[in-house]
Amino acid sequence: MGFRNIGALLALSVLLGACTDNTPPSAANGGKPESPTLENVNSTHIANAAATPEVWLSYGGTYDEQRFSRLEQISPDNVKTLGVAWTYDLQTSRGVEATPIVVGGVMYVTGAWSIVYALDAKSGEELWVYDPQVSGEDAAKGCCDVINRGVAVHEGKVIVGVFDGRLEALDAKTGKVVWSTLTVDKSMPYTITGAPRVVKDKVLIGNGGAELGVRGYISAYDVNTGALAWRFYTAPNPAKKPDGAASDAIFAQTANATWGDRGKWTTEGGGGTVWDSIIYDTVNDSVIFGVGNASPWNAKTRDPEGNGDNLFLSSIVAVDADTGAYKWHFQTTPRDQFDFTATQSLILTDLPVGPKEALRRVVMQAPKNGFYYVLDAKTGAFISGKPYIDLMTWASGLDAQGRPIEHPDARKWDKGFLNIPGPMGAHNWHPMAYSPQTGLAYIPAQQVPQLLKSGTQDQTHKKRWNVDGDFSAGVPLTYPKGTLDFIRKDFKGSLLAWDPVKQEARWRVTHPGPGNGGVMATASNLVFQGTLGGELVAYNATNGDKLWAKQVNSGVVAPPSTYAIDGEQYIAIATGWGGGWALNYGVGWPKAITPDVGHVIVFKLGGQGHVPDMPTNIVDMRPKGQAFGTEEDHKRGLARYADNCMVCHGPLVVSSGVLPDLRWSYQSADKDGWDDIVMNGLLTGNGMVSFREYLSEDDSEAIRAYVLNQAWLAVQNGDARPLGDQ
Repeated sequence: MGFRNIGALLALSVLLGACTDNTPPSAANGGKPESPTLENVNSTHIANAAATPEVWLSYGGTYDEQRFSRLEQISPDNVKTLGVAWTYDLQTSRGVEATPIVVGGVMYVTGAWSIVYALDAKSGEELWVYDPQVSGEDAAKGCCDVINRGVAVHEGKVIVGVFDGRLEALDAKTGKVVWSTLTVDKSMPYTITGAPRVVKDKVLIGNGGAELGVRGYISAYDVNTGALAWRFYTAPNPAKKPDGAASDAIFAQTANATWGDRGKWTTEGGGGTVWDSIIYDTVNDSVIFGVGNASPWNAKTRDPEGNGDNLFLSSIVAVDADTGAYKWHFQTTPRDQFDFTATQSLILTDLPVGPKEALRRVVMQAPKNGFYYVLDAKTGAFISGKPYIDLMTWASGLDAQGRPIEHPDARKWDKGFLNIPGPMGAHNWHPMAYSPQTGLAYIPAQQVPQLLKSGTQDQTHKKRWNVDGDFSAGVPLTYPKGTLDFIRKDFKGSLLAWDPVKQEARWRVTHPGPGNGGVMATASNLVFQGTLGGELVAYNATNGDKLWAKQVNSGVVAPPSTYAIDGEQYIAIATGWGGGWALNYGVGWPKAITPDVGHVIVFKLGGQGHVPDMPTNIVDMRPKGQAFGTEEDHKRGLARYADNCMVCHGPLVVSSGVLPDLRWSYQSADKDGWDDIVMNGLLTGNGMVSFREYLSEDDSEAIRAYVLNQAWLAVQNGDARPLGDQ
C-alpha cells in the first residue's frame, strides 16, 4: 500500500474520529466542524484540529504535533506568487522562536522576554501587548537567550510560560492577567522557554536550567485557576525520599536505584529539565514528554558511585494525563554526559510496522544524539532506530533494545574526546514536521562537533554553568589567517527528509550553517522552512526541489504556521535570530549575519506588501585599546572566559551579533569601565549581572587581556581593521 493511500486513510480516520468521542459542534451530523472561537476553544477542538485547518490551535498544530496542515490553496503550482500580506515589528533584537497561534481571526505570538502580542490575523493590526516585565537578573539564569516558544489558548484565555518561572493566563480579548502561578523555586536558576500545552482541564509546563544546577520536573495546573494538579519529577529527591508527587512510586520502584547516594547531583539537582516537547496521545490518554540533559554533564562528578542509567535523564516518558502517574519510559542516552537531551520534537502517527505492515500507533523523535527513534506509543517499546546523520563518533549503532553501542573512548574525557554530534546536537529544539501523505519526517539536521574534556579543577558552580567540562580545551590562543572560514565550512546544516519506516534518508537540502528554522508541511505537498541566511523557503515535499524563497532580512529559527481567513490561506513566520545557537556559536556563522529586529511576517498568494529593510547599523570592527598581558595572562584569561563568558559571547570571542562583540567594545579598552560591568553589575538590567562571586579581580583582568589579544589577532588575520583606519 503506497503512503499516499495510507495518508488518505489516515486523513479519513481523523475526520471519522471527529464524529465520535471528541465531537465539536455541528460535526455529529457529518458536517464540517465549526471553527472554534476565542471564547469556546478547548481541548476537544485541539483533538479535532485536523478537521479545522483554517486555525492553528496549539504549538505543533494538533495534539499529534505533526506540524502538517490540510490546507491546500497554496500549492506547488502557485507558490511562486506568494507575497507579503502584512508585517509586524516585534521591537526586539533578541531570539524569536515562537509558533504563531491563530483562532477566531486573532494571532497570538511571543517575542523575547516572554512578551505576548495579539494581532489581527488578516491585517496585522495590533490588538494588545502584554509585557510580564522579566528582570535582567532572571535573564542571567538562562543558558540560551531570553526566548519563548509561544502560547496555549483555552476558553477565552491565552496562557504563557514566563521566562522567570511564572505561568500566566491572560484574557484573550484584553491581555489582562486572569491568574498567575509561580511554578519554580525562585532561589534557583530555573527558567521557562517552552510553550504550554492544554490537555483536558489542565495546562502543562516544564522548565529549563539543567546546565546551571536544578532538578527537573513537569507540572499540570488547573487551566481555570492555576492551581497545581500534579507534578512528575525527572530526577530523584536528593535524599531519595518521596516528594508527595506523581513520580514517587516509580522512583521508589525503579529510578532511585539508577543513581548513587553521593555526588554533585545531590546538591545540584541532577538536571533532567522538561524544557520543550510535550504531547498528548488521545488514543492512550497519555502525556508524553522529552527529558533534558544531566547536571553536571560529567557523570564522574555527578554520580561517581557506579554506572547507573540515571533515570529519567535524556528520556521519553509517558504518564497518565489525569494523574501524572508513570506509564512507561525509553531512555535515548543512558547515563547522559554529552548534553544529549531528548527534548526535541515528539510526533505521534500510525505507521505500517512488521512483516504484515499493520498500522501501529507510534511516537517518533530525532533527538540530539543523532539516532531517529520509532517507539510504540502505548508501551514505549523500541520498534526501530538508525542514525539520521552521516558522521557520528560517540556510538556505532543501537542494540536490539535501542541502547546505544558507545565508542570505548566516548566517556574518557580526561584525555579529551571529539564528539560528533556535539552538545548542540544533530537536531536541536527547531521543530521537525511529518507528512502522512509522503510518509516522511522533515528534520532540521546539523553537524557541529565539540571536543569534550574534563575540567582541570572542580568546574561546577551552583547557579552558574556547572557542566564540569573544560570549554577551553582545544581552543588556541592564536590561529592563522583563514581559520574562521575553515571552521565555518565544518558547521553544516540541512533539511533532511527521513523515511521512518525504512529508517533512511529520502532527500537532503544543505544550508550554510546549522541552527536553521523549524519546519511545516502541508497537504499540497509543500514543506516550509526558514534559514539562518534569512530566507523562508518552500520545497516540494516529495523530492526536495526548491519551489519558492523570500528573503525576510533576518535569520529565521522559528517554525512557520498556516491558517485561512475568508477563503485565503496565509503562511506566518516569526523572524529574529538569536537563542542558544547565536550566543554560544558565533564563530560558526557566516560573516553576513548582522544584528536584526524580529518581525512577524505573513504571506498570501498575490500579496503586495514589503519585508522591512535590514538594519543599517554596522559594527565598528576595530580594537579600541592596545593589547596587554603575558602569554600566561592570556591562557588564564582564556580558561576563565571559557567558564564564564563563552556561552553568551562566543568561542574565540567571536560574537554572532546578538550580544556585543567584546573585541570591539570601548569597555574592553577601559579597566574601570570593564570592572563596572563585569564585577559591579552595571548592566544587570540587561541580563549582564555581576560576576564577582565567580571571578577574582585578577581573573577579570586576565579575561580583558585575552579579549584584547583576540581583537588584535583578528586585525593580524585580516578579519578587522587596526584602530585609526578609516
